[in-house]
Amino acid sequence: MGEGQYTDRELKTLLTATTFAIFLTPFMSMMLNLALVAIGKEFSVGSHSLGYVNTIFLLTSVIVMVPLTKVADLYGMKRTFVGGMLLLTVSSVLAAASPTFEIFLIARGAMGVGAAGISVTAISMIVNYFPPGKRGWAIGINTTGVYLGTALGPALGGFVTDLAGWRFLMLLIVPVTIVSLYAIAHFKVDPIHPDGKHLDVRGSILYGLMIFLVMFGVINLPKYWALAPIGVGTVFFALFIWYMKRAEEPIMDISIYKKKVFRRSIIATFMNYSASYSVSFFLALYLQNLGYLSASQAGLLMLLQPIVQVLLTARAGSLSDKIDKRILPTAGMGTISVAVAMILFMDVDVNFVYVGIVLLLLGLGFALFSAPNTSAAMQAVPSEDRNLASGSVSLMRQTGMMTSMGIAMCCISVILGSADNINPSTFGDFVLVMRSAFSVCLVMCIIGTAVSWFRGTDSSDCGQ
Repeated sequence: MGEGQYTDRELKTLLTATTFAIFLTPFMSMMLNLALVAIGKEFSVGSHSLGYVNTIFLLTSVIVMVPLTKVADLYGMKRTFVGGMLLLTVSSVLAAASPTFEIFLIARGAMGVGAAGISVTAISMIVNYFPPGKRGWAIGINTTGVYLGTALGPALGGFVTDLAGWRFLMLLIVPVTIVSLYAIAHFKVDPIHPDGKHLDVRGSILYGLMIFLVMFGVINLPKYWALAPIGVGTVFFALFIWYMKRAEEPIMDISIYKKKVFRRSIIATFMNYSASYSVSFFLALYLQNLGYLSASQAGLLMLLQPIVQVLLTARAGSLSDKIDKRILPTAGMGTISVAVAMILFMDVDVNFVYVGIVLLLLGLGFALFSAPNTSAAMQAVPSEDRNLASGSVSLMRQTGMMTSMGIAMCCISVILGSADNINPSTFGDFVLVMRSAFSVCLVMCIIGTAVSWFRGTDSSDCGQ
């Protein structure tokens, strides 16, 4: 069965399953931002080690994303999706019961693999099975799930950590996975079994080594030895491209990137998340340390951004089906640029109204950008490339998140030394850290805005 051959009820079942699942990726990351202090105290680790709690989740996710797009082609999107959900469920329970910090990190890494299985299939299934006139709306609903996870992550993270401890947070994931698995079980997606094709193991290894080395180096900057893995990773990148052009059944068909609309859409995705992902990390520290708010209070204030996203994202996705696909994403990136520029003027004396305005603008920018940009990217490729396109969008999103955190940790290391050093005597240095990091981010925002507008239009809409 292909697109247009499913009833509204079946499509709503699919949308329910994928939206509940995609909700979990930001939720699992954001909920721990306000629990890091408690985790550090229980395991007796400092800020540098705590930086790996979210980083290892993102790193393992990025490493397996491209191989999993091929797995989805070979064994079916539904099977890959269900496998990711099951791994996520088991690893969440393991994380909640972790006796040591090392086991906790292993569980977080496994959670990243499970999340990747969800990410590379959720959007692809929506685009494959929803008719063209409803794709933008469906992607908007799905993206709303992302923002709802972003919204509830800090709020629940703060409240649950204060009331029941951080371990209970990990168990909150399980009911959501059960709902998603129940819904997807009632959607009869035809598995895809291309005859004679197989998983490109060599390409997978090259890709994994490339991503690991580069990202490991980035997250450990500005340590001098971090340049070595970045350099070696760059060599592996060149080898990977060389191999992809010659492999009989490459793990990644790089010809997809020749399509200007798709290529520039995913570049805009990377710039968006690179420029903005660390905002919640910095504001959590800023509001709790300089603003003297509790984790719960900071979480409530930070709800402003995702509330706007939840309210407006589906509408923006629906509108993107009807107008020039450049308009909304470009407006969104421009709005985010304004919000990031405003962060540069934050000072030691916290102005909560000012912070609230920044969060509202960020929410508006994300709402205008994400669903329309993803819709434009997915509709710029033919149906047989949608798994790869979906994986590429997710890859750029996750890589952007890691880059954003790499910029943040690098600025902290150079100026402040460690996030453990935030106290009244270093408040000025922390503000300088924020201004330095978001100066870089602002440049990326401006580039992303230009790329978004000048993405052009393909001669034909491959997504029809």
